[in-house]
Amino acid sequence: MSRPTKLAILPLPYPVVLLPASRITVPLSAEVGEALLALFEANESLPVIAAVPAAVDTSANASAVQYGTAARVLRLVKPPLGRSALDSGDRQSRVYLASLHGLTRVCLEERYDYEKAMKIALNSTTPKLLTRKISYPSSLQLRDSSDSNPNVPVQVQARESIIKFKAAALRVLQHMAQTSQQQARKDAFYKIAAMLEELKDDAEGLELEDGRNSARDNLDRAAWMADVLVGSVLGQGMRTSTSGNEGENEDWTDKLTLLSTSNSLSRLQLATMILTKLHTKLEVTSRIANAVDESLSKQQKEFFLRQQLRAIEKELKELQQSSSASGNPNSSNGNTRHNDLDLDSNESDDTELMDIRRKLEAMEPGSEERKAGVREWRRLKRLMGAGGAGGGGGSVEGGVIRGWLEWFTALPWPSVMQTSPIPSKSLITTSSFLGEARAQLDSDHYGLDKVKKRLIEYLAVVKLKELAELAEERRLALEHQKPEVTEALEDVSGTADHDDREKELQVVLRQAQPTVENRPARVRKSKGVKGPILLFVGPPGTGKTSLGQSIARALGRPFQRISLGGVRDEAEIRGHRRTYVASGPGLIVQALRKAGRPDFVCLLDEIDKIGASNFHGDPGAALLEVLDPEQNCNFNDHYINVPIDLSQVLFICTANTLETISAPLLDRCEVVVLPGYTYDEKLHIARRFLLPKQLSTNGLTQDHVKFTEEALKAVATRYTREAGVRTLERSIGSVVRFKAVEWAECLDAIEAQDGKIAVNDASPHSTSTELSVINLEHPTKTALYKPLVQESELEAILGIARWDDGDESLAERNRGSRRGVVYGLVVMGQGEGGILPVETIVVPTGNKSGNGEGGRLRLTGSLGDVIKESGELALSWVKTHAYDLGITTSPFHDPLKGPNSIDIHLHLPAGAQKKDGPSAGVAMTCALVSLLTGACVPTDVAMTGEITLRGRVTPVGGIKEKVLGAHRAQIRKVILPYANRKDVEHDVAPEIRNAMEFVFVRDLQEALEAAFGKGVIGWRSQLNMLESRL
Repeated sequence: MSRPTKLAILPLPYPVVLLPASRITVPLSAEVGEALLALFEANESLPVIAAVPAAVDTSANASAVQYGTAARVLRLVKPPLGRSALDSGDRQSRVYLASLHGLTRVCLEERYDYEKAMKIALNSTTPKLLTRKISYPSSLQLRDSSDSNPNVPVQVQARESIIKFKAAALRVLQHMAQTSQQQARKDAFYKIAAMLEELKDDAEGLELEDGRNSARDNLDRAAWMADVLVGSVLGQGMRTSTSGNEGENEDWTDKLTLLSTSNSLSRLQLATMILTKLHTKLEVTSRIANAVDESLSKQQKEFFLRQQLRAIEKELKELQQSSSASGNPNSSNGNTRHNDLDLDSNESDDTELMDIRRKLEAMEPGSEERKAGVREWRRLKRLMGAGGAGGGGGSVEGGVIRGWLEWFTALPWPSVMQTSPIPSKSLITTSSFLGEARAQLDSDHYGLDKVKKRLIEYLAVVKLKELAELAEERRLALEHQKPEVTEALEDVSGTADHDDREKELQVVLRQAQPTVENRPARVRKSKGVKGPILLFVGPPGTGKTSLGQSIARALGRPFQRISLGGVRDEAEIRGHRRTYVASGPGLIVQALRKAGRPDFVCLLDEIDKIGASNFHGDPGAALLEVLDPEQNCNFNDHYINVPIDLSQVLFICTANTLETISAPLLDRCEVVVLPGYTYDEKLHIARRFLLPKQLSTNGLTQDHVKFTEEALKAVATRYTREAGVRTLERSIGSVVRFKAVEWAECLDAIEAQDGKIAVNDASPHSTSTELSVINLEHPTKTALYKPLVQESELEAILGIARWDDGDESLAERNRGSRRGVVYGLVVMGQGEGGILPVETIVVPTGNKSGNGEGGRLRLTGSLGDVIKESGELALSWVKTHAYDLGITTSPFHDPLKGPNSIDIHLHLPAGAQKKDGPSAGVAMTCALVSLLTGACVPTDVAMTGEITLRGRVTPVGGIKEKVLGAHRAQIRKVILPYANRKDVEHDVAPEIRNAMEFVFVRDLQEALEAAFGKGVIGWRSQLNMLESRL
């Protein structure tokens, strides 16, 4: 039967390659499938086509000969037609399946372009496959093989090739039959192996190129078996050994090379090489699979992938060791140093364990932390040795030990060797350190002079301590060098002259200097500054947390914040013991690991909100060891269970109140009070920090929003009343967002999409604050925008002011003095100072019998127990001195009782706000004296101070806030206790002290004279003394 010289070309998709004697099923596109279907209909028998593999790169090897396989199409499966496919007529989603049987190799005489053929198929109305001339390469050209050795006879090469091919093929078939799970596949592999056994090894008569003989038939049969094996077995082996594009590319390349090799002997040798490589891959895969325990329990299944990774890394390491040993025969000299951290040969050596080992080796030998780490490392070694490769990671105890080692080695131990010194050490010792720290604090915070002063004092002590330690190190280094220099000087010969002696002396001194080696140096154990722990106490929003961040930036140290609010478990501070499930270290050790340095700045936030003692322990008591400078050098975390040095950590605590902090914990802290910002400070903070921040957040610049001084002051005084600036920032943000909407609407009005605009004054000769915004692309489109925010616009932006009592109280006071009304100084709950009127009136009892009714004091205004006692003290003192003040005519007469008995009602306005505190005694006494004598206290006089029964005026707190509140209320004269004189001099700004009159009193007599004026209240004791002298 004659073979055809022209065949239709069927392109095979990548990476499919059809070899002779192989059967495959390939998916075909709709165009190719319909063309093949037309070929089916045109032939009565099964059509024969040329299956040509698609080239990956059509530009490369353009002149190379194309090979394919003449194949018979056994079956063509048409795709099912759904209703949606029929309606839309879409052919791209339809896939045909064709079963092909390879017959023989063919060589294309004409070049076949896959992309060009696909374009023709798409554009043509009738689907059709392209035909090309083909030829059938001969397999008898043995001497033309480039792989054959010309010095060896062809018969010997053929015999050796058949023997090697049989051995390689039988190894692959035996391995695949053993690993196969299906009995049918095993029978197929054994059947192919039996066919291989029938091949003969002799090759006599192989040189005869005409005629047929048994030797040549045997070689051709062996080459045919090579096509069968590579076509059927290679894909299975590749799927079990490799994956991804790299494995597909290698599989496709081997098959394509075998298809392009027509010579029987060369094809046999190439198939032997491919099968040998496949057997090596199968052995590695089997070895990796055997390294993983086949009888995995339910708890160990989650470690399957990790164990496979470890087995692969072990194989790679053994391969690298074998290659290095073969390249360097002198490497194994038997003098290897034994280390207690070395892994056994059968253990896993992953990167995480090696990282832990390096960190353990970097610790100082003999140190407590190294002993603990080596002890746990040996336990992990024993577990891993008992469980094989990765055995320690599969057990529960091994996972616990490994987790502990990871935490343990991640901590910055002082004995760990480091390659570079800590950068903050050199920063502290510079001459500009304090100046830069002061500038950093000033740039981050406005005001808070007392707090900044205390921080600068601490930083100065840190610097001096560091300089002293450096000087001590230099002194010890010089003392260590003195014996070496002395021995070198004694070796100098005494017979040389003076010049030679000096030269030799210089050489000796130069040689005696120690050489600096570039090796890791151990961290110097700094003694640190064992000073008190700073505790910032103040209302929310006063900058306590940001102060800690500023200190960290000034010192150049890491900053870590630990929130203690709501912590109720002692283990949150000290850590959980390793006997518990999911145990871990405490918050202190976690912050130490995150910082990565033993001298970081740690902020213990909200220490006043820590939980009380319960059945979980007392977390506040656990902090006693942390915050004690004498004890925190050996802090013991229950999880780490190794003493940790916290003496170099700078602890800063924050709290809103001191009432909920335990006395022992408070004793360990130095309290720094942040009383809150004054309105003047708030205005500066708003200008320097808050307004630029809100402009940047909302996408505006300083030219877009401008506040007048009155508007900003109104926002700070009428829309906010707090010690901090958080509400002020939110109010400023509301105004900025309001202006952002106006600016966006202005841009939309002129259709300025690309930002090409010009901003000019609306009228050059007008005082208007509006700006004219012009679109440069369309100059006729303009709009007006007003960046200035005035006080009159605040109500439309922020709504009605919450606090309008400033102007109203001033207007009320301007109406004149009133009997029984005195203004006292108070500190409100938000930390702001102000004035509060103390109002008293006489309440008649309606009883004229004089039988003892009346004389009662009624107190209202949501008053606490302390301030109620101040009212009772004031009334008792007034009753006692009623005769001296001229209220009664007898020293033993009660001014509230008599023929017309009366009661007194004392009220403090704003009854919705609770009031308490020992500072209203002076104001209440003056109000009662004014009520009973009829004298009035001027409205521009305010006072504060507590009293005793003897009439002594005792000091009070909050002087700064009270004075500033009085200044804002336009009070001219302030009466204060004499003991608070230092508070005014230290805390109140000079410009405020110059604008007001301060009167410091020691007793109530001086207070009454200062309040009512000299000579207004007459004292009988002074008058009697004058009469006796006359």
